[in-house]
Amino acid sequence: MPSEIRLKYFLILCRPLNVVIGMLSIFIGAFITGTIHPLMKVILSCLSGGFVAAGANVINDYYDIEIDKVNKPHRPIAAGIVTPKEGFVYSLILFLLGIVFGYMVNWLAFIVSVFSSVLLFFYSFRLKRTVLWGNISVSLATALAFIYGGIAVDRLNYALIPATFSFFYHLGREIIKDVEDIEGDRADKIKTLPIEYGERVALHIANWIYILLIVLTLLPYIFKIFGTYYLITVVFIVDLIIGYGLFSMWRNPEPKNLSKLSMILKLNMFAGLLAIYLGHFK
Repeated sequence: MPSEIRLKYFLILCRPLNVVIGMLSIFIGAFITGTIHPLMKVILSCLSGGFVAAGANVINDYYDIEIDKVNKPHRPIAAGIVTPKEGFVYSLILFLLGIVFGYMVNWLAFIVSVFSSVLLFFYSFRLKRTVLWGNISVSLATALAFIYGGIAVDRLNYALIPATFSFFYHLGREIIKDVEDIEGDRADKIKTLPIEYGERVALHIANWIYILLIVLTLLPYIFKIFGTYYLITVVFIVDLIIGYGLFSMWRNPEPKNLSKLSMILKLNMFAGLLAIYLGHFK
């Protein structure tokens, strides 16, 4: 296979869309504090988070090779385009780059980058194969993206609202993905919430997590933290799409439909980021 085509698959292995979402989350985590200065530290924190996220995506494919052969046979490692050894080394390089860039921001960013890298590595290695703890781990890691942005501009407390939203949003989506991947997870003897307690129980938990999240998204407007532009965007785009997802999830809980909903919810994250951005304008 030509080297330029192999390079493309190494890029695919990183899941660029997820990486971009993570970097945007870090940037907005800084922006909503009221400043993006020092700009260089914000850029460095975005790069750091991007590399950590990319490393996490790669190591996840490394440990999930047998599952992906069932659920996602097109993934580069599962398809045999990238060897497991290449994927493992590649992930370590990406994690290391993320930690180096974190060190260039400040000591707190360095600590968070190390913690996130270790957490995400052990998520793929072990935590993903435990009931709920894996879901909580990956949701915490995504929430830390906003915290990271606040750290970059030394205004950590302002980033707590989007971090909270991110945690619950990803927690619900991760549980839905577990239901979607139940066949492959069961084949690999992974203990997930739907496998241990049933698909309906898992979907009920995801359902109530999202209902709680919808309520939480209204609080920043009620307490006059964010303005009208935020409210309009979050109610008529973000929450509406979540509501559609819950309706469709119960109407058709088949894996194919859940996969479609998982992608819709992923794209809806951009609307969530936009809402938080607009919240800066009263």
